[in-house]
Amino acid sequence: MPTGQTTEHTGRRSGGRMAATRREVAEAAGVSVRTVSNVVNGFDHVAPATRERVLAVIRELEYRPSELARSLKVGRSGLIGLMLPELDTAYFAELTRAFVEGGAERGLTVVVDQTDGDRERELALLRRTAGGSLFDALALSPLALRAEDLDALAAGPLVFLGEDEFPGFDKVMIDNFRAAREAVEHLLAQGRRRIAAIGAEASHRASSSQRLAGYRAAIAAHSDLGLPEIVEYVDGFRRPEGAAAMRRLLDSGQRFDAIFCFSDALALGALRTLHEAGVAVPDQVAVVGWDDIEDGRFSIPSLTTVSPDKQWLAETALDRIVRRLAGEELAPEVLVGPHRLVVRESAPTLPGAEPAGSAAG
Repeated sequence: MPTGQTTEHTGRRSGGRMAATRREVAEAAGVSVRTVSNVVNGFDHVAPATRERVLAVIRELEYRPSELARSLKVGRSGLIGLMLPELDTAYFAELTRAFVEGGAERGLTVVVDQTDGDRERELALLRRTAGGSLFDALALSPLALRAEDLDALAAGPLVFLGEDEFPGFDKVMIDNFRAAREAVEHLLAQGRRRIAAIGAEASHRASSSQRLAGYRAAIAAHSDLGLPEIVEYVDGFRRPEGAAAMRRLLDSGQRFDAIFCFSDALALGALRTLHEAGVAVPDQVAVVGWDDIEDGRFSIPSLTTVSPDKQWLAETALDRIVRRLAGEELAPEVLVGPHRLVVRESAPTLPGAEPAGSAAG
């Protein structure tokens, strides 16, 4: 499994040190990565004093712009499209930030479009790109697109984000099955024996299906304990769906001592319903989410969660795009990135328990 992140440069500074990156220049100069890009590219809208400060740091750190990124400027727009189903959820907002910053480091502008998971909108964006009038490449997280749609429409590099199958194209993802199983194993290690899952979808989307399979695998691995499967379906991964699913579970009369939610938004909604019902978390019910969004770090209690490496996902997708645009012949790959279980107050580690793959957060 890949664990490192690609960098913008392959050269070395004097003395054998690795060459400076655009981000390092920005930090040393006390400006944004975008400002460094504007200075490097000769754009006018930078204050003279700021420009001089950035140029001084560039000289000091011996920064050299990426030759790959420079080569993209010839006959190209320099625009990379990022196609996401929704922008008003925290996970996609944080992922977008990672893409925008990573693009700026490479001298590229990332333009974001929202599709709402609508097939016609996803196809429309592909058609515009295929016509050569918009983006040099696309990174996309489709919900309704089909593999056969790409036969006639694909043009320029495409990198898919997520779990759906699109043979012949690059895909970056995390191991949903393994991560879900680790989350449930953590709850089992804390002595929880009636673990409910919130997040299965009737549409059988790949992400929720794989997380459900991981949940079921963890339950099945402990068949000697006679663990029940308690699965609550939802129509989406938002707070209201999590709150409603939690209410249905409470009203059903089923006993449970832990909840594994397939997104942090679902978990936050579930936490609200548990609070309103007077159920103590984690004393009576432990809760684990998925995404490691900022809101979960500040909820009460703070949220234990599966943390996909969003920075790795963005950096890896952009690296594949840049290399293909620079003319490299690359075989399509499925690139699986790192994840970890961040243990916080909603499902803490009990003394003597050692859940697999966990980290304090």
